[in-house]
Amino acid sequence: MAISLNVYLVTDGNGREAVEFYKDVFNAEVLAIQTFGEGPSSPDHPIPPEAKDRIMHASLQIGGSVLMLSDTFPGMEHTIGNHITVTVNTDTADEATRIFNKLEIGGEVKMPIQETFWSPAYGSVTDKFGVQFQISCTPSNA
Repeated sequence: MAISLNVYLVTDGNGREAVEFYKDVFNAEVLAIQTFGEGPSSPDHPIPPEAKDRIMHASLQIGGSVLMLSDTFPGMEHTIGNHITVTVNTDTADEATRIFNKLEIGGEVKMPIQETFWSPAYGSVTDKFGVQFQISCTPSNA
């Protein structure tokens, strides 16, 4: 089974500027940029106008690594020091679930591991040491 770890940054509405900055600094290739407005919508949870242009997810190839980032949703707290997480990417949903279940012991689940529109197994957890993780299965290998 393949597992990779990446850094995930959370910006406070200036995600597009951060993408351009890191692209220039690291001579990076922008792999993806998706705004909240481009994501699926739900009548139960409409996207407010001030969120539509914020970055929901971006990724940049920097050498052999991938830097990922997103903006906070308007109204969400943005705390310096809590804006960096480690992403764990697996090639199976079972492996993602196994890792998540071990990290949550003594920790705090932010989002239970579940199927999302971008992954068959995604969850967010802070482990017992205060490290924030996002666990995700790569959809093409689920």
